[in-house]
Amino acid sequence: MCQLLGMNCNTPTDIVFSFEGFRRRGGLTDHHVDGFGIGFFEQKGVRLFHDDKPSAQSPVADLIKAYQIKSENVIAHIRKATSGRTSLANTHPFVREMWGHYWMFAHNGHLQGFHPPGGQYYRPVGDTDSERAFCHILEQLRQRFDQRPDDDTLFQAVAGLVAEIRRHGLFNFILSDGLVMFAHASTLLHYIVRQAPFGEARLLDDDVTIDFSAVTTPNDRVAVIATLPLTENEIWHQLACDELVMFRDGLIEKRDCPANPRYMSAEEGLAAARAAGTAV
Repeated sequence: MCQLLGMNCNTPTDIVFSFEGFRRRGGLTDHHVDGFGIGFFEQKGVRLFHDDKPSAQSPVADLIKAYQIKSENVIAHIRKATSGRTSLANTHPFVREMWGHYWMFAHNGHLQGFHPPGGQYYRPVGDTDSERAFCHILEQLRQRFDQRPDDDTLFQAVAGLVAEIRRHGLFNFILSDGLVMFAHASTLLHYIVRQAPFGEARLLDDDVTIDFSAVTTPNDRVAVIATLPLTENEIWHQLACDELVMFRDGLIEKRDCPANPRYMSAEEGLAAARAAGTAV
């Protein structure tokens, strides 16, 4: 299945450590070779990088490592194509403008029979179920609100739309407007919040260790979201199936969790992805 990576923090931070392990899942430590993308919010602007080549060997991914861009909100995606051909137009994350802010979205899963009508404001450029879902969410929000509502109202509106869309299949996603970050799990999605006192972390996918206490301040707080944990010596938390959360400044501000939460193991999640045709 595709791999998701997100970062939400209270101060501009680079994602080089997490991304270096994450990118290896695109052709080295896992079978996701149909392109990758990563987007960085910088104030009201966005830096967006796409490549239709595997991230493990991509010169674009090398550029990200060398550039060390600092951002408060980052979304990355490694693609295993299930809906739509391998092309730049179908490469996540997708970006659109709404209410004077850029919105960014990446999806892991497969939505069967999901063909909402073409929107007045938002229509897909490529031919993936993921971009259709993104455009549908934005279209419905813009039709409902003339300007960005408060976080409570926005969260409830997104939660209602997500509940409708996930009826069509697997809908793991990360969504951000540069102010907050939404994360939703149908199967597998994990997160960690790093804050003082900081310690060492070792990547699972590469022989790399970092001492965060040497590169942070006591006030820093960073939330990292990933399909599967990226490090081997830290405690990662798992979102429940059908749970929606909203991060702001590196902490979960809102969450909508089923009354009887269910958590999939990695093996169960991968089996569900294979059954839906989203993994090999």
